[in-house]
Amino acid sequence: MRKVLSVILLFLVVLLFAAKYGGTLRFLIGVDATTLLGPNIPDSISNIIASHILEGLIDVDENLKIIPCLAERWEIQENGTAYVFYLRKGVKFHDGENFNAYAVKKHFDYVLNSSLRNVGMFKGILKEVQVLDEYTVKLKLFQPYAPIMYRLATSSAAWILSPRAIEQYGNDPATFGKNPVGTGPFIFKEWKVGEKIELVRNPNYWQQGLPYLDGIVFSVVSEDVSRVTQVRAGDADIMYNPPPALISALEQDSRLTVKTIPTVRVIYIGINGRSAPLNDVRVRQALNYAIDREKLCKVIMRGMARPADSPLSSITYGYVSTGLYPYDPQKAKQLLKEAGYTNGLKLELITPKGRYLNDYETAVALQGMFKEVGIILDVKPMEWGTYVAKILSNKPEDWDYQLFLLGWAPGTAEGHWVLFPLFHSMNQMSSAQGTAKYNNFFYSNPKVDELIDKIGIELDEKRLMEYYAQAQKTILQDAPAIFLYEMKIATVMRKEIKDLKIYPTERFNMTHTWIDR
Repeated sequence: MRKVLSVILLFLVVLLFAAKYGGTLRFLIGVDATTLLGPNIPDSISNIIASHILEGLIDVDENLKIIPCLAERWEIQENGTAYVFYLRKGVKFHDGENFNAYAVKKHFDYVLNSSLRNVGMFKGILKEVQVLDEYTVKLKLFQPYAPIMYRLATSSAAWILSPRAIEQYGNDPATFGKNPVGTGPFIFKEWKVGEKIELVRNPNYWQQGLPYLDGIVFSVVSEDVSRVTQVRAGDADIMYNPPPALISALEQDSRLTVKTIPTVRVIYIGINGRSAPLNDVRVRQALNYAIDREKLCKVIMRGMARPADSPLSSITYGYVSTGLYPYDPQKAKQLLKEAGYTNGLKLELITPKGRYLNDYETAVALQGMFKEVGIILDVKPMEWGTYVAKILSNKPEDWDYQLFLLGWAPGTAEGHWVLFPLFHSMNQMSSAQGTAKYNNFFYSNPKVDELIDKIGIELDEKRLMEYYAQAQKTILQDAPAIFLYEMKIATVMRKEIKDLKIYPTERFNMTHTWIDR
């Protein structure tokens, strides 16, 4: 009798804590997505949404360990210049197309022959894709490339697109970006621009029994306090990056769960060095010395950030502390004087408002710090979509900005995908040869180009870290930007939300998430 009771009790416990099916997750975002076309995604919010629609050959877990996905296993061959992937069978795209080696080849051929924003993840690295049989594919590289597996596991450019969708939308990235078709746990349903993006459960998902949710609705609510209020009231389930001043109170709310983790994101002030006065390195260095990073982290960010001294965060592979630019307003004044600005100068800073945690508040705080060294700073907030269109524009008429606030979080969690797109001269906005054009500082240093190129192919870790150190220190000395702080991310959710996975790359994985109602 006692054994029977024990079995019944165990059954009830398992039943009590078992994941439950059903329900739509209400996820609040501060700004709208820009595109859901993986190889063209420039921002983390678009990445978060698209990662539930699209998938790659391999993936990473919460600890950034590489795990299988659409490929069950793989082999490295030909001295590191060939990677053979053995694909899952029976997987279908959302439009009914079969996933196989031919689909993988078509995807990468499309990416490599395009001018999409993230083509640099693989262009010049991946030579060709060979179909060995229906479910075996070989990726051939031009030469060994150290970060290739992390690129394949984390880059949105590696998320395999439906062959039929490529045929239908491939020549029109704008339309493709609003009609994503992949193999992921959720299917794209609707995008009301500026309002919401809705995904629904994929009933034919290859991971049996998943997902648990019926769908996810990503709703745009620009004011962070409003997002907090909605989650507290039960009108929404999840939001992230609440105002730092509210975090303590949110942690005490019995209806909520608050999770805080460090991320790979660095927030910086980009400096357009094309014209005076910012083409003078002394002025750019003066701006760096004028910033009290410790104060920003303590007062503005309330502990939700730590001071940065590199374009790489301290948890990004390749990071080396440069030790440069302690707060020194006297040094800033001296450099401005040497540059001929004894009477100070006036600059304009454009910034998003609500895209990053306390982004506008940070910009306003810089006004006071710059004022101490004789710089008048005009802060101009912009709507996120308009802002991104301007700072990533290929049109010379859009390059009139002086300073801009932005963040960079390498989805690969390795430093080459910071240094190459941001600081290699081939990726200047004015370059016709760029394959990852995010260098809107218009920064150019042949020594840095050489070091970045070496980082991409060096397999000896000791030499690799030496190249990383030299590159970071040289970039800091040239001062194409003011690296402010490394972000932490706080996620606020209702207690009923279970098994939400949050990554240091600011990725949210809701494949296993369920609602305990």
